[in-house]
Amino acid sequence: MSFIKEEIRVVKEKDPAIKRTAEVFLYSGFWAILFYQLAHKFYLKKMYFTARFISQFARFLTGIEIHPGAKIGKGFFIDHGMGVVIGETCEIGENVLLYQGVTLGGTGKDVGKRHPTIGNNVMIGSGAKVLGPIKVGNNVKIGSGSVVLKNVPDNVTAVGVPARWSMAYDRNPENAHPSDTLDQLKVPDVLQDEIDSLKSRVNNLEKEVCRRNSKTAKDELEAAI
Repeated sequence: MSFIKEEIRVVKEKDPAIKRTAEVFLYSGFWAILFYQLAHKFYLKKMYFTARFISQFARFLTGIEIHPGAKIGKGFFIDHGMGVVIGETCEIGENVLLYQGVTLGGTGKDVGKRHPTIGNNVMIGSGAKVLGPIKVGNNVKIGSGSVVLKNVPDNVTAVGVPARWSMAYDRNPENAHPSDTLDQLKVPDVLQDEIDSLKSRVNNLEKEVCRRNSKTAKDELEAAI
């Protein structure tokens, strides 16, 4: 019962649309997590068929597929969870928020660790895909629609396909947990920033070439006179 109370608290804190506690019981993410907890207990007892049956039943009811072998920390919340998929060897830290359509999946038929490890206080936006046995650091924000294929350091915002981030300036303060701010809009355009940087360098090079050409022409003219 304490676990259920904790999940109710998390849902009420994360979703500003809730007007009263009873509405929590209408949330697919809430039920998906409860079913996962039950299935995970059977999985740990090596009752794999029962565990998978429960997880597939939960998928049928909620549209959220959480493999019973996954490891999920406290404060986990799935908002509008339709289409969320979490793989067997996935590990999720504390206070993590997923939006609809998120996949924490594998990349093939690898054995052993096949799925991502997600740090604490992470927010993963709608439709994002995090694939393979990679690590996503603490306090990370992953933008909607991004595809993450390599390790992500702490305190950054990863966006794009494949996802990128800038260590130079794109850092979240350690106390600004993306999973608490719930902000999917303020994300950097890392690719455009790189293009702007290249344009600036090209402009500077063109100016330098023009300056040197002008100096050479002037020197040649003076020599001719």
